[in-house]
Amino acid sequence: MAKSGKVAIVTGSATGLGASCAIDLAARGWNVVINYTKSKKEADETYAAVTAKGVEAILVQADMGQDADCRKLAAETVKKWGRIDGLVNNAGTTKFQNQGDLDGVTPEDFDRILRVNVTGPYMMSRAVFPTMKKQWEDKRERGSIVNISSIAGVMGVGSSIPYACSKGALNTLTLTLARWLSPAVRVNTVCPGFIQTRWLLGGLGEENYNKMKRGQEETTPLRQAGTPEQMAEAVLFFLTSASNITGEFLIVDSGLHLASLPMKAR
Repeated sequence: MAKSGKVAIVTGSATGLGASCAIDLAARGWNVVINYTKSKKEADETYAAVTAKGVEAILVQADMGQDADCRKLAAETVKKWGRIDGLVNNAGTTKFQNQGDLDGVTPEDFDRILRVNVTGPYMMSRAVFPTMKKQWEDKRERGSIVNISSIAGVMGVGSSIPYACSKGALNTLTLTLARWLSPAVRVNTVCPGFIQTRWLLGGLGEENYNKMKRGQEETTPLRQAGTPEQMAEAVLFFLTSASNITGEFLIVDSGLHLASLPMKAR
């Protein structure tokens, strides 16, 4: 595919959904900023996969819970290409903890999870907005921000109470930013369900992970467990195609959220 000349930042893009987004953007001709905190080896592999598509990329180590790092990520992008067309706020964290164990999480857990999962996307959006606004004012080129939330933020389930709370807050942040960054920027959210990733496997443990995967394949309406590539399809829809959509949430969970409704006979 021909180079588009457009530029996207994908936070937390060394592995999983973030890596899939970066690679798919590259396949569409976008230059990509690959961000990581600790996973340098995996980030290098994603960089190689992105540049193999014939586009440019840069690798930036930055902690999305730190405002200075968020501003650095945006600044290095502008320094390299002079523009920012898309931002995928994918970086996130959690604590895997039984939600019924109220003593299992601490105020410090809440602070850390909310900082990365909510404050981080806010700080990154703030960091890229001046560039996106200028592109709109000068060329009528509208930017796009896609937040990666979770079905946890819709149904109140997930790896822990702080995680579910953070994703619910991220959904609200999407609405707020969609109003106040318009008309220069569209802001939307993808809410994945179960995703087959190393991150989830590590958090759940092999036995629980496989049990959950089987449950997805046996009980969801689509009878499948989601993959990073499938989630990336939804992200790229908002980022590259949905030119008249802002302030929306898209649940991508094989129909898991329909589980409370009667299932048709099979």
